[in-house]
Amino acid sequence: MIKRTGRFKRLAVLMTALIMIVSCAGFMSGCRSGVNGEVYVYCYGDYFDPMLLDMFEEETGIRVIPDYFDTAEEMYTVLENNATTYDCVCTSDYMIQRMAGNDMLAELNWDNIPEIKNISDIYMKKSESFDPGNKFSVPYQLGVAGILYNKTMTGDVVIDSWDDLWNEQFTNSLVMPDSVRDAFMIGLKKLGYSANSTDEAEIKAAAEELIKQKPLVYKYANDSARDLLANGSAAVGVVWNGEYIYTKELNEDVEFVVPEEGSEFFIDSWVIPKNAVNKENAEAWINFLCKAEVAAINFDYLYYTTPNEAALELIDEEYLNEKAVFPDEDTISRCETLVTLDPATTELYSDYWKKVKAE
Repeated sequence: MIKRTGRFKRLAVLMTALIMIVSCAGFMSGCRSGVNGEVYVYCYGDYFDPMLLDMFEEETGIRVIPDYFDTAEEMYTVLENNATTYDCVCTSDYMIQRMAGNDMLAELNWDNIPEIKNISDIYMKKSESFDPGNKFSVPYQLGVAGILYNKTMTGDVVIDSWDDLWNEQFTNSLVMPDSVRDAFMIGLKKLGYSANSTDEAEIKAAAEELIKQKPLVYKYANDSARDLLANGSAAVGVVWNGEYIYTKELNEDVEFVVPEEGSEFFIDSWVIPKNAVNKENAEAWINFLCKAEVAAINFDYLYYTTPNEAALELIDEEYLNEKAVFPDEDTISRCETLVTLDPATTELYSDYWKKVKAE
């Protein structure tokens, strides 16, 4: 169990307020509501506080049935093949653009999501880069990729560049993302290229860099990368900034930096598939997550940058001032958001990634 010393009192206040809201709502509703009284949710693993499931059901009478995926590409394949029907999906900016372009998403009914008022206008506008008019998505979590390192294991090496991930000193002590776009982002940025490059020569060059790096890699991992850094299995790893505080609580020797060449900035959002059976229930779930108190509780669990402006008043100032958790404008200005690539370029990335993994 992770100790969250110093935050129990504030969390208790938030919980008390929510219990009062939930109790009133439960008393008024009296029974499960909505089509089938359930909502099937599909999202990245461990991406919301589990206690929110019970809180939502008590408040609305709607039961959440969650399912999880590891990468956006995995999620897309499941939905594209209609392997399973989901009512609400949380995924990344570039994938939302792809899904919308392929007519896979339902337009949101904003009358059912009044708590959208809490989401910062800044991030609603940023979301228009992949969802023009904000027709399909509601921002949920924000973040930037960076390098997490154990300063007692890296010695005198200054970590501030993607190039540092090719330092032979870290042989068999490096964790890289097990995701084609995220891994190639690193290779491309190292070479001074865009993370959204469509130039085969640049993509090939990035693949060659990743192949050169492979002898240093201890493991390709996503969610488990933070744990490998926390327990000392690895000295250096690529993680999202939201993993920093979690890991720091387990191992005070870790530090986080966004490389000087820039990195990937993401906006993960909730969307509703076009074939959703319980659309209104999905909108109720999204609305619930947009509440300031809920977003604050989620922040205490996730430590990712929240787009919920109202929740900032409920978050400890020490975190608001932590650059790794809430990156400043200069850091964000050096970062790119991934965009959807055309099918031919997507296949190029996939083919070169297979070559990287096969070496």
